[in-house]
Amino acid sequence: MNNSERNPVTPRVALVGSTASGKSSVALHVAGEARSLGPDVELISVDSMQVYRGMDIGTAKPTEEEQAAVRHHCIDLVDPSAEFTVGDFKPAHDAAISDITERGARALLVGGTGLYHRVVIDDFDLPGEFPQVRTELDADPDTEAMHRRLAELDPLAASRMEPGNRRRVVRALEVTLGSGRAFSSFGPGVDHYPDSPVAQIGLRWQRPVIADRIAQRVRNMLDDGLIAEVAGLHETGMSRSAGQALGYKEIVDHLEGRISKDEAIDTIITRTRQFAVRQERWFRRDPRVRWIDVEADPIAEVAPAVLKALTR
Repeated sequence: MNNSERNPVTPRVALVGSTASGKSSVALHVAGEARSLGPDVELISVDSMQVYRGMDIGTAKPTEEEQAAVRHHCIDLVDPSAEFTVGDFKPAHDAAISDITERGARALLVGGTGLYHRVVIDDFDLPGEFPQVRTELDADPDTEAMHRRLAELDPLAASRMEPGNRRRVVRALEVTLGSGRAFSSFGPGVDHYPDSPVAQIGLRWQRPVIADRIAQRVRNMLDDGLIAEVAGLHETGMSRSAGQALGYKEIVDHLEGRISKDEAIDTIITRTRQFAVRQERWFRRDPRVRWIDVEADPIAEVAPAVLKALTR
């Protein structure tokens, strides 16, 4: 008997939505309630910043008590000095799914990093990194000329992106030149939404409400010691990717005297609100997401639907 016969794949559900929408509180409640309804539910964080050890307060990472109560995966994977990409995340997620399935538990994905989410629920075939090629491309200031070059090498990939979208053009050329394989051959891209074994449930608030929730969350983080956390991490060194975390780069600007504490706080709130809008737009494009408009209590209004999806 093989592993799949002993431990059939159990339902996977993903909770999506913007930051501060209540995804984590719903997930923790569901995991607790599920114990009386069948196999355990274990949580997989789909967050590009919770992978870093020591980046706890600013990423709203589950507390030690929460992690002791419910098994979590894909957090604290690397030190903040390490670069970490979606290409690193996918094998970590896949290992977590295998571990959960082997023990007959159920997986609940929780997070708002849109690209990471798509890569794992749709099992993208990810191209590698080619640093030398990337360095050469970065030295070329003419993005539209690079797009024309891409159109000659991979017309399909070029047709999927704007000629001025430098990030996408450079990445597509990097892969095409570095791998010797057309960038488009790695899959249809994020604008294609195939059938998926993962049921997606989205939490959605009115924008003024989520804006208030974000402001309160940022103030709570400051009260919990965010500045001290960032100061310690800044002293030991943060990678380029880790240093882009919302809240961290603004506090670093304050610590280095470029802005005041109040300016840092206001900037964190503003940028987090802008990020929340981008998150909502990203997930809203996916027709497979079942949205629940939250009025007041995300646990009471969303948890029953998640539990039902996990027991289908």
